Amino acid sequence: MKILVINAGSSSLKYQLFNMDNNTVIAKGLADRIGLETSSLTHNYGEELKTKYVLNTQFKDHTEAIQQVLAALVDKDHGVISDISDISAVGHRVLHGGDKFTASCIIDEACKETIKACIPLGPLHNPANLAGIKACEAVMPNAPQVAVFDTAFHQTMPAEAFMYGIPMEYYKKYAIRRYGFHGTSHRFVSGRAIEVLKANNMKHGKIIVCHLGNGSSLSAVVDGKCVDTSMGLTPLEGVLMGTRSGSLDPAVVECIANNEELDVTKTVNILNKKSGLLGVSGVSSDMRDVNTAADAGNENAKLALDMWAYGIRKYIGSYAAAMGGLDAVIFTAGIGENDGPGRAKVCKGLEFLGIEIDEEANRARGKEVCISKPGSKVPVWVIPTNEELAIAMDTLELTKGK
Repeated sequence: MKILVINAGSSSLKYQLFNMDNNTVIAKGLADRIGLETSSLTHNYGEELKTKYVLNTQFKDHTEAIQQVLAALVDKDHGVISDISDISAVGHRVLHGGDKFTASCIIDEACKETIKACIPLGPLHNPANLAGIKACEAVMPNAPQVAVFDTAFHQTMPAEAFMYGIPMEYYKKYAIRRYGFHGTSHRFVSGRAIEVLKANNMKHGKIIVCHLGNGSSLSAVVDGKCVDTSMGLTPLEGVLMGTRSGSLDPAVVECIANNEELDVTKTVNILNKKSGLLGVSGVSSDMRDVNTAADAGNENAKLALDMWAYGIRKYIGSYAAAMGGLDAVIFTAGIGENDGPGRAKVCKGLEFLGIEIDEEANRARGKEVCISKPGSKVPVWVIPTNEELAIAMDTLELTKGK
């Protein structure tokens, strides 16, 4: 069975085609600059997906982009399937499902209407997600479509974790609350962590997942269910990120707006796109560049790294308290899977929780491995995430026999 996974952005469309018989990716690519004068399709296929086909053209909309994606998948020279009907179903990443969706679902008109209703909560992503869904429906009318929501995994949080201390009328009128994001990754990684810990005869009831990339979030997971997460109404809340400030005093918005003569939207744009590692270091939003600058003696880069690690460490400590204990800490995503020194920096000072990092094991990059010492009371693991596979697996489960 073959499943196409779609991640539609406002002007882009990422895709992966899975063979679910062995959970492998047989093709993936990116349609970029959709709606602009010059667009492109980059299509990777073949052994280890190393063969590349590039098409420079114009995609007026997401439907045209999907048409070219499907054409590439069946092309006699660089295709991987003989006919579009070989694709049994399509799984879509959808950013925001509000509090209406606690799990993935087969897309119908009611589902699309709810995604549309959540546009105020995800104004940049939800319209693009809807465009991707409608484009696939137009080009592949017989293939079942499944929506997998970034927010769904976090809907098990209790009210004391997801509510804000604002007048209740704003929650009732505008659904203002903590939703959390990266939920598909947190669900996939926490589920795998439980399997790994069980296999190693370790406790697995209380886990903290650190999804650390250009965008970063943490989740506290008890018995497989999320009880708290660091991102909030939007992905801006939480720890310091590549370009996002993370949590701060809301009055900072007023202070910047008044002093710089900016409106609220422009000020929040600064917090989203010009802050974080980039804003503090003045160097880059990329952790690798900030590390290089810090090693060269750049004091602002050093400060950015210290703030990043300190903030994550605070969340780990607070989540351990919220769960009443801690059985494991898991690192995942781009930085979490590949930056050993960063992981060590986060864990430094957590010895009181029983965390002891093994320097040699912590040199591992991009693979599943325990990086804590054998005697560490709380084991620390690196578990690579695979959001696309999680979407494909949900799609397979929901569309079997349909």
